[in-house]
Amino acid sequence: MTTEPSKAPPLYPKTHLLAASGIAALLSLALLVFPSSDVEAKKTTLSLELESPAEQLTQDQDAAEAVQATNEPAVSPFAQIEDSAEDTKETAQVTPEPVVEAKKAPNHKEVIVGKGDTLSTLFEKVGLPAASVHDILASDKQAKQFSQLKHGQKLEFELNPEGQLTNLHSKLNDLESITLTKNDKGYVFNRITAKPTVRSAYVHGVINSSLSQSAARAGLSHSLTMDMASVFGYDVDFAQDIRQGDEFDVIYEQKVVNGKAVGNGPILSARFTNRGKTYTAVRYTNKQGNSSYYTADGNSMRKAFIRTPVDFARISSKFSMGRKHPILNKIRAHKGVDYAAPRGTPIKATGDGKVLLAGRRGGYGNTIIIQHGNTYRTLYGHMQGFAKGVQTGGSVKQGQVIGYIGTTGLSTGPHLHYEFQVNGVHVDPLGQKLPMADPIAKAERSRFLAQSQPLMARMDQEKATMLASSKR
Repeated sequence: MTTEPSKAPPLYPKTHLLAASGIAALLSLALLVFPSSDVEAKKTTLSLELESPAEQLTQDQDAAEAVQATNEPAVSPFAQIEDSAEDTKETAQVTPEPVVEAKKAPNHKEVIVGKGDTLSTLFEKVGLPAASVHDILASDKQAKQFSQLKHGQKLEFELNPEGQLTNLHSKLNDLESITLTKNDKGYVFNRITAKPTVRSAYVHGVINSSLSQSAARAGLSHSLTMDMASVFGYDVDFAQDIRQGDEFDVIYEQKVVNGKAVGNGPILSARFTNRGKTYTAVRYTNKQGNSSYYTADGNSMRKAFIRTPVDFARISSKFSMGRKHPILNKIRAHKGVDYAAPRGTPIKATGDGKVLLAGRRGGYGNTIIIQHGNTYRTLYGHMQGFAKGVQTGGSVKQGQVIGYIGTTGLSTGPHLHYEFQVNGVHVDPLGQKLPMADPIAKAERSRFLAQSQPLMARMDQEKATMLASSKR
């Protein structure tokens, strides 16, 4: 059996093979360096013309994949909502111009007072010789106010091209600023006081913890909270009467400069609901210029006595004819009310009167006794000390601070022992009906109502609007 030899492939001249290999290599290089015109045209169309929905979806998917590959944050698809329809088409082509922050003039310099800074060190920080401070302050008697620096205070310097001070300015608070301005003779000091505009503001609050915390949450300052307690202090005992759910509405004067509240004036009107009973108060200034608070119908809020001599204290012991004394350990009448509060808490006179005693009195310790006319007398015991100017034989006004909570005498802790007598007989100050002060004079009643009725109406409207918005 014979096997035929296989046929060999046809042989080409060696020169032909080398030429073919060279042509193939050149064609490959050309394709890499010079892409086809058709492919380039398609890329241009995609970037400049609107695509069909299918093409647009494909490009969006490619863009999303590219963002993920480069770990760049994806742009929200809702970002274009803010652009106008006309601008949307051009967004991809427009390169935003870089934002250049406005730089302050080179002759304007600002420094903040830090720990240990003096006016001399601040001058050095802006390139002024420290020795020039003395001459500048000596040029005006009031210029020394610039040396009374506070931590965090900002000073602004204006320098001329030669580097000399032409103006020094500092803002002391929201209302006041001071300046030193150079003239031919030296420097002139000037204090600028902005005159605030006065507007009325409204707050509403519901008590769910303490009055002070609830008032602060509602936006009422501490001083206005104290004023509100003082206004209603004749009817509401803020030491024991406050309950969760009590409400208050207050309209007060607010001082504003450049749209910013910089201070408060007096309460104009207020309403306080305590245990379901509502009390109203309106501030009224009579024709003689005297201001006081009255109910909405014109009765005086002020009575001969305020209900409690200590603000926001806790009643630790009430009036009782059969209480066991905590120190003597035997039954002994407790003819007053004890108000527990931190040592040093102010104590107020509950009514106008003459001081019969300001000194030591047995188990009462440091004691003040005040006679109010011919009928009433009050006693304040266990005081830490007396307020300045309060002495035996002197006079005091209702609400005046007469002393401070202490533990002198027979006392187990810091508190005030307060007694109330009517014609020499001890009565319970918490249950005693207090005498009323005079109402609005008949001649001024119509004028008073013209002020009180709009204030009451505004509180109703403000509260209704607030409640309606909270339900949305």
